[in-house]
Amino acid sequence: MSPDLRQRRAVLEHEWSRWVPRLSVAGARPGGSAALRHEVTESWARSLSSVDPGRDSAPVIDGGPVHQRWTSSPLYRPVSGLAGELRSIAEDAGFVTAVTDESGTILWTCGGPAMRRLAERVNFAPGGRWDEQAMGTNALSLALRTGRPSSVFSAEHLVSALHGWVCYCAPVHGPDGRVLGVLDLSTTWDRSHPLAMSTVRTLVSTIEARLATEQPRPGPVRLTCLGAEQAEREGRRLPLRPRQLEILTLLALAPDGFPPERLRAALYGDRPVTASTFKAEISHLRRALDGGIAARRYALTLPVSCDAADVLRALEQGDTDTALRLYGGPLLPRSEAPGIEEWRTRLEVAVREAVLASTRPEHALRYGERAPYDAEIHEHALRLLGPDDTRRAIAAGRLTTAWRD
Repeated sequence: MSPDLRQRRAVLEHEWSRWVPRLSVAGARPGGSAALRHEVTESWARSLSSVDPGRDSAPVIDGGPVHQRWTSSPLYRPVSGLAGELRSIAEDAGFVTAVTDESGTILWTCGGPAMRRLAERVNFAPGGRWDEQAMGTNALSLALRTGRPSSVFSAEHLVSALHGWVCYCAPVHGPDGRVLGVLDLSTTWDRSHPLAMSTVRTLVSTIEARLATEQPRPGPVRLTCLGAEQAEREGRRLPLRPRQLEILTLLALAPDGFPPERLRAALYGDRPVTASTFKAEISHLRRALDGGIAARRYALTLPVSCDAADVLRALEQGDTDTALRLYGGPLLPRSEAPGIEEWRTRLEVAVREAVLASTRPEHALRYGERAPYDAEIHEHALRLLGPDDTRRAIAAGRLTTAWRD
């Protein structure tokens, strides 16, 4: 580590301790300091009206699952096309890469496991709000405010929990000049490097070039894989074979995608299948989706709504009613692919456990329609139904059938 970096951090910590308490006083204005940039102290002064410098992490957005916001973002396709390169840069250099929307909400991140864990401690993760009003002075908020590339080092951050970080980012402009979000590379302060900013600028230029040449986006794909096996776009059924539906389902349930060998294992297990057969299935699916699968690391680059993913999202939010309404049956019931069988079991167990944890008898009754031989579910329904509830006969009849078989 450079002694200059250590010295710079110590000076900034001293200036932060000197100025932030003063700026908290109403009417105080930042004074001159050779160590502090004017845009940083001005941001401190603005931020202190809404942000506690002692907070430990970024707040989380309200208003729906962040994954849906990401797949509908104009940045989704160009960034997904660069996902392999972004992951490689982040993992090789020890960074976390993030993309936000125009409000400063993080929509997507990548990086090595250790750096992602560090980032998640401060909610530098999808759903985290990093605008100035929510998280004070940071590179993302400055880039959004100024419309220019920005870096923030150590104690230039208003929030003290971020003093161990350095961040480099640049805004991404659409063809009409509107700021669509920012691309950020962040790491620990001791890894600060002068080339990081030029890397960010280059990546943003590539994203903007792709935005400028992008064709109008086709409509979203709707994948139905619970108790059924079909994919549709704009009312038209896509001509997909069972194996391609399996691939599409696996990719829809794993937004971060798969390395080729892992996806191949999820499809075929230990069966001897040639690489050309596997690649042919991927190629056919890619053509059916008008290209919507990234290369190198297989991941979807177009919006795909999936009933299985919707069920999991509802369960995560504690919405058992919606999960049961959407749960049409086992995942791709005819599939014997190991990855599908694993997801099928995970979904069945998750839905069943949510029903058994529910205190609403209609949940057990609804699930019991699809599980006639599950005595525990029918017993649970009977425990919840009042003695005069006419629905007890339904649950009792199902329980008798389950015991008989």
